[in-house]
Amino acid sequence: MRTKWTIVNKILHDCNLILEILDARFPEETRNKEIEEKVRRQGKKLIYVINKCDLVPKHYLLEMKKKFDPCVFVSARRKYGTSMLYRAILRTATKENIVVGVLGYPNTGKSSVINALKGKKSARVSPLAGFTKSVQWVRISQRVMMMDSPGVIPFGEKEHLKHVLISAADYGSVKDPDLMVMDLMKLYKGHIETHYGVKPNTEHPDKALEEIALKHNKLRKGGVIDTEAMSRIILKDWQQGRIKKAKLVE
Repeated sequence: MRTKWTIVNKILHDCNLILEILDARFPEETRNKEIEEKVRRQGKKLIYVINKCDLVPKHYLLEMKKKFDPCVFVSARRKYGTSMLYRAILRTATKENIVVGVLGYPNTGKSSVINALKGKKSARVSPLAGFTKSVQWVRISQRVMMMDSPGVIPFGEKEHLKHVLISAADYGSVKDPDLMVMDLMKLYKGHIETHYGVKPNTEHPDKALEEIALKHNKLRKGGVIDTEAMSRIILKDWQQGRIKKAKLVE
């Protein structure tokens, strides 16, 4: 079986244009600079596609526009920005027949962006990280063919909390989900508690998590509070965009 990086290298070789899909909630964290360097070395053109833009305030987008050039904001879920993206593809690529490679971290929405461009489901999608296992070819129009790919993480990157927060690691397979949620609470003080309708407790996130679990009736046999089950629900809601990003606490 070919490795993910073998597939990425083939896409970079075969395509005229590369779309790097970023998560609007974490644009810097979902940049894969290894891919960007490979694109630069091969002299290929790159467009940053900032997906899930409906999940962040507009002033975040204005800040991103200054950092990522060229970029297009889209919401594949809401079918927003797809016409602008298609025009950007035609404008940026110089060849009559355009082959576009779609790359990025796992679960940034690569397949969903392709489907939104095409207007119907062609690339298989799932909310689970790592769902796409190999290259999928999708014809968008007479001129444009797109290559979907598995999500790739930079070589040697072991930042487990980051991978949970950006949805590159599936919430269902995370070890110690309660610790991950408490770290999330520390990063976004009060935001998680407020979303689930409990009073923020920034000094004791473990107590806040217990209150959330109790409020949502997550109990084990004997009435023991099940913080692990509640934590997986929180991580699922976070990864699937039900909890909008708040300002990061420095």
